[in-house]
Amino acid sequence: MVKILFTIGQDGNFMAVNQAQLISITRWICLLLFVWLFTGCSDSEWNNPYPASESRQEILYSSFSERPKHLDPVRAYSSNEYEFIAQIYEPLLQYHFLKRPYQLVPLAAASVPVARYYDAKGNLLPEEIDSSEIDISEYDITIKKEMRYQPHPALARDSNGQYIYHSLGQLQIAALNTLTDFPMTGTREVTAEDFVYQIKRLAFPRLNSPIAGIMGDYIIGFSEFGRELNDLYGRRQSESGGDSGFFDLRPYSIAGVELLDRYSFRIRLKGKYPQFVYWLAMPFFAPMPWEADAFYSQPGLEKRNISLNWYPLGSGPFMLEENNPNLRMVLSVNPNFHGETYPSEGEPGDRERGLLDDAGKRLPLIEKAFYSLETETIPYWSKFLQGYYDTSGISSDSFDQAVQFSAQGEVGLTESMIEKGISLNTAVTSSVFYMGFNMLDPVVGGDSESARKLRLAISIAMDFEEYISIFNNGRGVAAQGPIPPGIFGSGSDVDGINPYVYELQGGKVRRKGIGQARELLKQAGYPDGRDLETGKSLILYYDTTSSGPDGKARLNWMRKQFAKLGVQLVIRASDYNRFQEKMRDGTGQIFMWGWNADYPDPENFLFLLYGPNGKVEHGGENAANYSNPEFDKLFVKMKNMENSPQRQQIIDQMVEILRREAPWVWGFFPKAFSLSHAWYGNVKPNLMANNTLKYKSLDPALRARQRALWNSPIVWPLIAIVLVLILSAVPAVRLYHRRERSAAR
Repeated sequence: MVKILFTIGQDGNFMAVNQAQLISITRWICLLLFVWLFTGCSDSEWNNPYPASESRQEILYSSFSERPKHLDPVRAYSSNEYEFIAQIYEPLLQYHFLKRPYQLVPLAAASVPVARYYDAKGNLLPEEIDSSEIDISEYDITIKKEMRYQPHPALARDSNGQYIYHSLGQLQIAALNTLTDFPMTGTREVTAEDFVYQIKRLAFPRLNSPIAGIMGDYIIGFSEFGRELNDLYGRRQSESGGDSGFFDLRPYSIAGVELLDRYSFRIRLKGKYPQFVYWLAMPFFAPMPWEADAFYSQPGLEKRNISLNWYPLGSGPFMLEENNPNLRMVLSVNPNFHGETYPSEGEPGDRERGLLDDAGKRLPLIEKAFYSLETETIPYWSKFLQGYYDTSGISSDSFDQAVQFSAQGEVGLTESMIEKGISLNTAVTSSVFYMGFNMLDPVVGGDSESARKLRLAISIAMDFEEYISIFNNGRGVAAQGPIPPGIFGSGSDVDGINPYVYELQGGKVRRKGIGQARELLKQAGYPDGRDLETGKSLILYYDTTSSGPDGKARLNWMRKQFAKLGVQLVIRASDYNRFQEKMRDGTGQIFMWGWNADYPDPENFLFLLYGPNGKVEHGGENAANYSNPEFDKLFVKMKNMENSPQRQQIIDQMVEILRREAPWVWGFFPKAFSLSHAWYGNVKPNLMANNTLKYKSLDPALRARQRALWNSPIVWPLIAIVLVLILSAVPAVRLYHRRERSAAR
């Protein structure tokens, strides 16, 4: 006989539960309670987004927010692209990881090349010679032996030495989805010809290299070679009626690039250009095997995202194992990497900070790097705090949670960050953010004394210290000139300050008072912000692309700065394309702009104010259209000099001219803040090097322990729910026993 029990249902009515069901339910509840308790006491975290098998491996976990568009080193020029390709490709030179000021050291090259100089008659000149006498600079470059490319199907050969995948049929291509669909891979040694081939690719107009114009100004025959290739390619396309596949660059030559032997080649430049060696540290000058072009040029592959822009082919320490930009990108160690060791020397204090603990160890120090797609800052920040990302930037939303300032204004971490063992790393970037005046404008521009004093008055009124505090969370240093700290030529005078805008008070640098700015405005002919001749209020125009709530706050702040002088500021907002058009046409008046260094040389900043680089007349990067004959003359003399006291003196003269004439309000140099966990080693900001992943170290055991500690499951709510379920069954059990006793009687 089946015993029937009754208990109250969710609707308030009695529902029937037989004895077998009650026993079964009780057993399941006990089983679930056991599982929950067992899991809660284990070492694993319930919310771990990574497989448990990876917890002890030396895998770096990071993120990306935007898919890199170009992974071909002939095109890539953005920071999100360099984050990947700089780990894959090996240019000729690199920046020393630890030493400051930044120092070039060999990478693929056997040594840092030194120029030889020749006059117009071909006579060898001494090194210490006036640059005006130099007609040609010549660099002989020898590369290291035994460098090999990563495993790749483009290099796969059969037993007869023939390339297996260079003549794919359309049916074969139609069956492909990723590079891993090719079962065979191959490799070969890197040769000097591969570097020459890449320089030819830089010149090929079809590939649209962003540095082709600059290289055309210096490498002999570069531009002519590009035009020749363009004509040849165009004729070939016309003859074939469309995409004709691989266009082999090997048979053609550039006058200024000569292959000497298997491991050396020569580059010849017009005149003297010492900054050329800095370009050799960029992926533009990494080796490219001709086989890569031959393989990827096969019609149909690019449509399946099988191209150099999706799957790089390099000789560096890492290779792109997975490219799934909607989910993650994975770098793994290149098994054919020729080897490199961690630096054995650095700056004073590096050893004490543990930055030389890995000295002499073979690079890279990690096995893989996983980059997960994160488009929102809050989930990214939460995962970092849980230990699921090893390092993190600091967004405005999380700044107060991570960083605090002392009463003396010193930056430090909050207690919650310190308790987690998190470290704060800061560095002034080699960038400048400035407010520019259009020097072609009849009001704020020109070389009149009135316009000069107006610009200086505005320079004092623009409180960029306040701007840094409000809009950058204190992440910046007010600029005293155009050259950031850490670049040769910065700190141009004894005090290192701009005396037209700042003054020393009690040994501290202070912005001059608004009273001094108003006096300058009066001298300019605008007492209390009114034109002395017409009596009308002075109206100035600010062109911007700012929009949204943050942009509105910045624009309101901007108006207040001008209002301190009694000047009315009219905001002219537009999209970026329209803004650029105004800059090209010279119809803007006042604007904000910035510049990131391509290389650590003062020429890369001072050229922004060189007359022949004017944006309106010459289409250059001199957005202020500033032109001063004395400054231009000094720039020409300075730009090709080696760093020396003589060069510093010339820079001092140039900066003094700029400070006095104020074509810019000098703005600020942004300061980079980043956080890293205790298990993430060898962290030292290097603002010029992009290939620093190989130096990073990890302590996976510590990471696993901290993750388990920070993400321990909270099981008491589950236990409470189970207990409630058990207790809720008690009335039914009592009812059952009461009925049993009643039936027995």
